[in-house]
Amino acid sequence: MNVSPESASQFGELVADPVTNELLHYTEKPETFVSDRINCCVYVFTPDIFTAIRLRDVSSQRKDTAILRRVSSFEALQQATRNQVRTILDIGCGYGSFGAHLLSKHLLTMCIANYEASGSQVQLTLERGLPAMIASFVSKQLPYPSLSFDMLHCSSCGIDWDQKEGLFLVEIDRVLKPGGYFVWTSPLTNARSKEDLKRWSFVRDFAETRQDCCLKKTTKTKCYSSRKPGVGPSVCNKGHDVESPYYKPLQMCLGGTRCKRWIPIEGRTRWPSRWLVQEEVGEDAENWKVTVREYWSLLSPLIFSDHPKRPGDEDPSPPYNMLRNVLDMNAQFGGLNSACEAFPSYPRTYDLVHADNLLSLQTSQHRSSCSLLNIFTEIDRLLRPEGWVIIRDTAQLVETARALTTQLKWEARVIEVESSSEQRLLICQKPFTKRQSI
Repeated sequence: MNVSPESASQFGELVADPVTNELLHYTEKPETFVSDRINCCVYVFTPDIFTAIRLRDVSSQRKDTAILRRVSSFEALQQATRNQVRTILDIGCGYGSFGAHLLSKHLLTMCIANYEASGSQVQLTLERGLPAMIASFVSKQLPYPSLSFDMLHCSSCGIDWDQKEGLFLVEIDRVLKPGGYFVWTSPLTNARSKEDLKRWSFVRDFAETRQDCCLKKTTKTKCYSSRKPGVGPSVCNKGHDVESPYYKPLQMCLGGTRCKRWIPIEGRTRWPSRWLVQEEVGEDAENWKVTVREYWSLLSPLIFSDHPKRPGDEDPSPPYNMLRNVLDMNAQFGGLNSACEAFPSYPRTYDLVHADNLLSLQTSQHRSSCSLLNIFTEIDRLLRPEGWVIIRDTAQLVETARALTTQLKWEARVIEVESSSEQRLLICQKPFTKRQSI
C-alpha cells in the first residue's frame, strides 16, 4: 500500500517495477526517503520455508493420531476405575486432540506446555475451545493446589522424569489425587539401550511400581511414613506443605499428605455431591444463565454497532461471532483468582475478560502489594485489540475502576444492575490502536 512520504520511513519500503510489479528493492525503515510504498506484511523468504512447515505439520499430525489411538486404552481405564477419573492434566498437549476427545466424554482436561516463541501449543489449544496455560517444571511448582487432578498425561512431553533425582515426579505426586494415575508414553517405556534402561529403571524404582507406563498413586498416607529412613523423599513438614503454593520453587518433599481433601478417587461420591450440595450448584448455575443473557443483551448492540455482522446465513449472531476465548476471574464455583503475578498465558489471548467481585476481593486483602492498576494492566496484556472487559462489583469500586480505564485508553461504560441496587457493571473495550500521548 502507499502512504505519505513523511510516514513511510516508519515501515519497510518497497521499490517495484511500474509495469510488472516485480520487487526490485526492499529496505527496512530507511533513514532517507526511498519509496512511498510500504511492505504491509510482505515477507521475504526462501521457498525452503514451505518444506519446514510441511515437516512440522506432518510431525504434529502424527503425534495427535498416536494420542487418539491410545484413547481406547484410557477409556478401558475409565471402566476399570468405575468412571472416577474426571479431571486430567495434559502435559505438553500438542494441538489438544487428547483433551478435545475427552471433552466429548464429559471429562475436563487442562493443557499445559512450556513457553514457545510461536505460542503454538497453548494458543492452538485455546482456539479449539479448551483450557490451556503456560506451565513448566523447570524451577517452580505448578499453579494448582495439592491433590487437584485424577490423572496426569504425558505423551512424549519432553520432560526427563529421571533428572534432578526425581524432583519432577515429586511435583506430579503433589498435584495428583490419592489413587490417581500418571499415564506416561515415551521411548523410555520401550527402552533397549543400556542408557535408556538405566533411566527407565530409575523412574520405576523412584515411583515404587512395576507397571510400565501407568503409575498409580497410593491411597494411604501411612505408606509414606512406613518407609525405611533414607528411602525416597520425605514428607513435607507443616511449614512447607502449603496447599496452594503458587509461584513457589520445587521442593524435594511429598506434599498434600495433611490435606483434608485426601480422599481416594475410588471411594468418593460423584461430582458435584462430593464437594457441594446439589441444590447449591444448581441455583448458582441458574443465576449465571440469567446473568449471561443479561450480558449478551448489553453487549450485542455494542458489538453490532462497531462490527457489522459478516454476510452469510451460516454466521452466528452477535456477540457469538466476535467472542471465542473467555477468561473468567474469581468465578467462585470453578474459576481462578487474580494474583499479583502475570497470568501464565500469551499476550492478546482472550476476546473477553469477566471479573465478578474481583475488586472487592482484592481490596479486602490489605497486605496485598498488587494495586488495581496492576491488575488492569495485566488484563490489558491478555486482551486482544477490540476485546471486551466486564467487571461486576460495588458501585464505589466500579467508579474507582472507571477512572483507571482512562490510563489504559479503554472505552468504558457504567451500567446499573437491575437485580441489585448496590452493584454496577463496568463494560470496557480495548481499542484497536492506542494513540501515544503528546
